[in-house]
Amino acid sequence: MIQKEDLVRIREDRGPNDLDLQIDMLKKQKEYLQKQCRKAGEAILNQELKFDALSKEYDKVVEENNNIKTMMKK
Repeated sequence: MIQKEDLVRIREDRGPNDLDLQIDMLKKQKEYLQKQCRKAGEAILNQELKFDALSKEYDKVVEENNNIKTMMKK
């Protein structure tokens, strides 16, 4: 006769081909990948902001350099 312990063991010992187990694993994987994508997106936005700031600073330095060259010629 099957006892409660046997039913619990059978339910927990589903095996790797059980569809419920695969669905659970894929849901966890999806959540993890979404979290990582959000992190990567945030990092990309931060890098874009830094790039814009450095581009502006570079333009200022180039303009100052050109101004100095112009002043030296006079």
